[in-house]
Amino acid sequence: MSTQIEAARAGIITPEMEYVAKSEHLPVETVRDEVARGRMVIPANKIHLKKGLRPIGIGIACRTKINANLGNSALQSDVACELEKVFCAISLGADTVMDLSTGPDITAIRQRIIDASPVPVGTVPIYQVAEELGDIAEMTPQHFLDVVEQQATQGVDYMTIHCALLREHLPLVSRRVTGIVSRGGALIARWMTVHQAENPLYTHFDDLCDIMRQYDVTWSLGDGLRPGCLADASDEAQFAELKVMGELGRRARERGCQVMIEGPGHIPMDQIERNIRLQMEWCDEAPFYVLGPVVTDVAPGYDHISSAIGAAMAAWYGAAMLCYVTPREHLGLPTLEDVRQGVVAYKIAAHAADVARHRPGARDWDDALSRARYRFDWNEQFRLAIDPERARQMWEETARPGTSPNAKYCSMCGPKFCSMRLSQDVAQSQQSANDPQPSHVPGDA
Repeated sequence: MSTQIEAARAGIITPEMEYVAKSEHLPVETVRDEVARGRMVIPANKIHLKKGLRPIGIGIACRTKINANLGNSALQSDVACELEKVFCAISLGADTVMDLSTGPDITAIRQRIIDASPVPVGTVPIYQVAEELGDIAEMTPQHFLDVVEQQATQGVDYMTIHCALLREHLPLVSRRVTGIVSRGGALIARWMTVHQAENPLYTHFDDLCDIMRQYDVTWSLGDGLRPGCLADASDEAQFAELKVMGELGRRARERGCQVMIEGPGHIPMDQIERNIRLQMEWCDEAPFYVLGPVVTDVAPGYDHISSAIGAAMAAWYGAAMLCYVTPREHLGLPTLEDVRQGVVAYKIAAHAADVARHRPGARDWDDALSRARYRFDWNEQFRLAIDPERARQMWEETARPGTSPNAKYCSMCGPKFCSMRLSQDVAQSQQSANDPQPSHVPGDA
């Protein structure tokens, strides 16, 4: 059985392409063409498909997707807690979830998440390797290959693997303020330093491609040198790795694999467009999957906001998927409420970009809510809101006791100062003034 990209290049339209075309309101031939050229991916492990996966398209032609990172740590959380986060993220519109567990029972937690998730699931395999070994320096290439294959057999749909961080890049990191902030990148850097050898994930790239192709696992080429602060943004280390990612993306597609490219990180607003343009140029317009980017470093506790600003801009310029950031970024493992706030912030960012990019149907959602707002149809407003539960809760918290859901005002203006109600009164008066008056007929009583 061929992969999605192999089928597309052979002129075959798969059921997954048909599903994506319908959900994206695109001609199915457009989906096939985009997958064939590597500008769209459909992360759909053949095993997860058998368990009820709903395929999605990720690429510039599609609506902007968002990912929610989940998973336990060695210090906190368990499988029940992480599953609750999965359900919360998906219910609010997360298009994919990534299991980034680093504590005990990684394999069991991952399987529970895959079995419960109708959306694609991603992982970072080196976390499992590091957890099993204790010291990443003990890793052998075969050990890593075995873990990748094990995760593929479980049904993982896409994997972040840091193949493009090379030994020659390490001296460039010494000039940075925050060094290497990617966990996977830091682990690979330690392995190369201890062994004084090239990145084994780079030297065994073709072997990894063979595994990915067998299960149609989509590559998410990890950016181990993404900037972790504004001072390190767009530096020589980041761009050196990005060029290698472009090279590896081409090799992976030649071997029948689908490929996404991961991106920064912390980027000032004025550098976001340049980052997107260079990725498109160097990586042949492969779908760009960005973390944020965070546009200021001074907002701990509010990084879901500072990063959603950058995410909206990145998507406007052409990023295909946004990895959410929660309020607890840089501070700790996200709670259920953090997940909720992160997903909502990123749904707003993604949708704002889709409206600006004129994606089919995107503005229809806004227009429907606006019409409901003008009609004072509160229940319809709540239904159409990105977070219906929160919208209803906020309305009820400040409504006067006994206020009807059909009230033609809210507690901000009250019945006397509501501009939309006054506007409706004005419109009705204008209509009445313009209506033709019945003419007087002599002799009428």
